[in-house]
Amino acid sequence: MAEKKLTFEQAMARLEEIVALLESGDHPLEESLALYEEGAKRMKQCLTMLDKAEQKVSKLRLEDTGELQEVPFVPEEG
Repeated sequence: MAEKKLTFEQAMARLEEIVALLESGDHPLEESLALYEEGAKRMKQCLTMLDKAEQKVSKLRLEDTGELQEVPFVPEEG
């Protein structure tokens, strides 16, 4: 059965929930392992979505000619 596609926010919320459950220490080993595996999957899903979003982000730069040119977004250090 296909898994429902989560939004970034939903996946992140579930990841936070999993972390809290694991930190509580109230679950047997098998259940903790299953939670850990799901958490790793959600983390990978969130990172993939962030990478895709970053690739879409661009900024406009005003050229000397007065025209706007779209350039890749590069975060400033600092």
